[in-house]
Amino acid sequence: MFQRTVRVLENISLAERTYRVRLACPELAAAIRPGQFVMLRLPRTTDPLLGRPFALYDTVLDNGQPVAIDVVYLVVGKMTAHLADMGPGESLEVWGPLGKPFLDVGHPPRVTLVAGGIGQTPFLAYARELLGTRGYGGDAPRVRTRSVALYYGVRTARFAAGIDDFRAAGVEVHLASDDGSLGSPGYVTQLLESHGKTGPLVGCGPEPMLQALAKLAARWGVPCQVSLETPMACGIGICFSCVTKVRTGEGWDYKRVCVDGPCFDAQEWMFDEPQPAGHV
Repeated sequence: MFQRTVRVLENISLAERTYRVRLACPELAAAIRPGQFVMLRLPRTTDPLLGRPFALYDTVLDNGQPVAIDVVYLVVGKMTAHLADMGPGESLEVWGPLGKPFLDVGHPPRVTLVAGGIGQTPFLAYARELLGTRGYGGDAPRVRTRSVALYYGVRTARFAAGIDDFRAAGVEVHLASDDGSLGSPGYVTQLLESHGKTGPLVGCGPEPMLQALAKLAARWGVPCQVSLETPMACGIGICFSCVTKVRTGEGWDYKRVCVDGPCFDAQEWMFDEPQPAGHV
């Protein structure tokens, strides 16, 4: 893990309240893999005191060498509001890479990515890795699948971010919106189900969407993994603020999303078993 104060190279708007910040950090860019994340913190301030987790969107190459990382974020609070005001030349504290990469999907003919809200952010680098157009973490590019599809759902068209990036990467994009202003009206899992059985599935987004995706995968009998968006305080497993409930061979247990995830097998993570009487 690297911990550095790094320089902002650019910070541009992608959609309503959605930005992409580019950070100069060659060591981190060379080490990080799709599915992992970084913690960002504003320097020289204690308000906010703690860092915030952000998924890797992609790495940036210069003459074939990784020199920077891109992070896409939605402005939802004090930290991200300050981040949106930053310009080139300003500094951020960063530590990472954190968490585990996406789970191995083998070599299927097609991989389907399902995103809701800001959940598309871990998928651009992952799609490029799957298609073999980019290598990460020091690995050479290697084709893992012939086709990648992204099913991406947003509240309204104004919040759709990065669609052109995915299409340019060779990803087949399907869109849904709650209000019908973009793509198909309704939930993205409904759109996926209407297109019929596919797999393996990889999801990132709000927990209710991930639960619906996990149940759909179980019904179809296809592999599924989920990348959780759990709030974190430290990112390195010390504070135990990001635990999630998972199935184990002996029933259930809790795992820390920051070090055991953020990617989990959906059938291990989806835990909706009734609690015993008197459970609090």
